[in-house]
Amino acid sequence: MKALVLTEQLTFRPDYPDPVPTDGEALIRVRLAGICNTDLEIVRGYKGFHGVLGHEFVGDVVAAPAAEWVGQRVVGEINITCGTCYYCTHGMPTHCEHRSALGIFGHDGAFAEYLTLPVQNLHLVPASLPDEVAVFTEPLAAALEIREQIHLRPTDYVAVVGDGKLGLLVAQVLHLTGADVTVIGHHPQRLELVQRWGMRGIYLSSDRDGGVSLPSPHGKADVVVDCTGTPEGFATARALVRPRGTFVVKSTYHGTLNVDMTSLVVDEVQVIGSRCGPFAPALRLLEEGRIDVVSLIETEFPLEQGVEAFTYAQGRLKVLLRP
Repeated sequence: MKALVLTEQLTFRPDYPDPVPTDGEALIRVRLAGICNTDLEIVRGYKGFHGVLGHEFVGDVVAAPAAEWVGQRVVGEINITCGTCYYCTHGMPTHCEHRSALGIFGHDGAFAEYLTLPVQNLHLVPASLPDEVAVFTEPLAAALEIREQIHLRPTDYVAVVGDGKLGLLVAQVLHLTGADVTVIGHHPQRLELVQRWGMRGIYLSSDRDGGVSLPSPHGKADVVVDCTGTPEGFATARALVRPRGTFVVKSTYHGTLNVDMTSLVVDEVQVIGSRCGPFAPALRLLEEGRIDVVSLIETEFPLEQGVEAFTYAQGRLKVLLRP
């Protein structure tokens, strides 16, 4: 099959071996897949993964243990779990001790003609959702995980640092609570989009001196979400958290961060890591049209031009790959 494969470098392979489903797995023909920042980081060395990249996808089931799945259009949760370890049996399967993750570690991913996933990971896509919308299910679910982890009040001031793909999804999800949401980023056109959605955008130039002040009583935020994936973004986000506020770290970072832990202790800041989230409400929000994802699409490449697509995707919004 055709596939975009990472070994020492990213290459297009016209003859990569077809995946073979194991017990409980479905074979899925990929219709559309999306490049995210994690994919870009993996190419730079994050996780040390070798194989087929990609974890955001929509596809058709062509073979499955249960016949009713065959022919269904699906999206899929990316964590492949054992089902028997402590975390799997105590309601925390995304932290399975033996997990692999689609296109991230231990399991070939979606930048190919076919992939395999356990049937328990699959979710049916509503007929009304076009592929270009359904492909956002996984990152939207990740944004929704914040709502699973913390309670937001309509009176809260929220800052989302980073106006990339994830940051713009997170901002929309948190805006649904009625909270006062500000997005801080480096791209004026994206911040104009934020304002059209009814939120505040603050442009932060790369050479800007001083901090950012919000229109809250304390000039800071009750909840801050870092979606930048950079040390500089982390520092900007940290500076915006009020004492006894909540700092949600939504990014993964290649390398390590130099963090002033003393300030977190002195300010009694609650720090929450946030990763994968619930697919069912993500599909529901997309079906109801309550989240704008179409505005986040930059362009689409055929899989054969996947290497060029990765080059183009640096610093862009969503770039899609079609096998």
